[in-house]
This record gives sequence, structure tokens and C-alpha cells, in this order.
Amino acid sequence: GWKDSGKTFLAQRLIEYFSKKKFIVASIKHAHHDFDIDKPGTDSYLHRQAGSQQIIVSSSKRWTKIVELKEKSEKKLNELLQELDSPDIVIIEGFKDASHPKIEIIKKNSVNYLFPKIKNVLGLVTDNKINSNLPQFKRKEIDKIAEFILTKVK
Repeated sequence: GWKDSGKTFLAQRLIEYFSKKKFIVASIKHAHHDFDIDKPGTDSYLHRQAGSQQIIVSSSKRWTKIVELKEKSEKKLNELLQELDSPDIVIIEGFKDASHPKIEIIKKNSVNYLFPKIKNVLGLVTDNKINSNLPQFKRKEIDKIAEFILTKVK
């Protein structure tokens, strides 16, 4: 979906749903802008500011790897998927141009749809009736959306 259509809300609810069903869930979120996961003043931030191009922060609870791309290209979705450690299901937010199966979230009162332009949209999430043969779900029908996804994954 487009900006402010509810992608993160839906991703969060689907992650919760699949996690409660005991799936190992991973997620990948595409950002169209410069972002930081470490904050000014933290050790990892200081390492990065000093010039480290790869930073790993590790604790007994979690770890993260930060890679500064500099002049390198952004990783493709299939490359990012290879970075994951054998999840049962991956929730992907964004990556409109990638070839994975998608569910489009349509912003209320929008008439600018992606599904006519993108061939791999399998369903729509909208509170409006859209003229399409694709399956349609209301925003709050998380169980139905999740079960639809399970019928589509191999």
C-alpha cells in the first residue's frame, strides 16, 4: 500500500497472530529514507561515526548488525531473505517492485491502487468495496487475512 495506508498496523497484527500460533516469524521492513537504529551517544553510534562500516551489538537478549552501505547498492529482497535464520514465515512490509506475493492495503477513500499495475497482488485489505476479482478483507479481519496467507504459502 501507499504511505499511511496501515501497512505497519497490519504487519504488526499478522506477526502477533502467527507468533501466537507458534510460528517462527521474521519481518523485513523497507525504508525509503535514511534511518538510524542506534541513537546519538550510544557506543554503536560512536563506532559508526568514527568510521566503522560494520557494527554488531550483542547482548544476552538480542543482537543486531549495522552495515553502512557507503557507495554500495541497497540489498535486494532475496539477499535480505538470505540473512534470516530459517523462519517459518516472513512478513514483508514494502518492496513494491519485488516479485514476492503481496496483499495490498488500500487507504480509506483512495482511488490510487497498486494492484492494476502489479501482477503479484493476491488480495486486498480495504474497508471500501473495490471493483476487482481479488479477495477482499476488512482491516480488522486479521484472522481471515492470516488464514488466507497460510493457504497461499508453500
